[in-house]
Amino acid sequence: MIIIGITGSFGSGKGTVVEYLVSQKGFTHYSVSKFLTEKIVRRGKTVDRNEMTKIANEIRTKNGPDYIVKKLFKKAVSENKNVVIESIRNPEEARFIKNNGGYLFSVDANQKTRYQRIKLRASEKDSVSFREFKLQEKKESNSTNPNAQNLSICMAMADFKIQNNLSINNLTKKVEKIIKYISD
Repeated sequence: MIIIGITGSFGSGKGTVVEYLVSQKGFTHYSVSKFLTEKIVRRGKTVDRNEMTKIANEIRTKNGPDYIVKKLFKKAVSENKNVVIESIRNPEEARFIKNNGGYLFSVDANQKTRYQRIKLRASEKDSVSFREFKLQEKKESNSTNPNAQNLSICMAMADFKIQNNLSINNLTKKVEKIIKYISD
């Protein structure tokens, strides 16, 4: 059983890595965003990045910074299949994955490319100006609050760092190489 946690900057290609692992490698996908979206919808709130951050931080403060990933990890282990958990945003989530035999992948790309990608993706959480995109990213990248997102630390903790400035084909070749390495 292989367990992979995915972290990375906004619009970097984390979802594309997940799609590849699910469709081409038979991984089962667990999503922190989906977990949070379900909570937000139950509360009757608007699903956007700010609300997701707010709810995630509330849950982490109440239950511990790795709570959401622990819940998803527990489900994953019970299925005894190869699993990818997306998106790791708190250092304790990253530590939990790594301390329990999982691998942490980091995906990144240059900022303008990532912004263009989120505009094309057009999900609920992506309807922002470039200025707002940069502010949200800065807010989630470095925090002294142990229950908040800290993407820069999570990305630094990664076992495998993937730069995704080129094509999807280039990205999937990189992922394929890593999967072959960890499977041997």
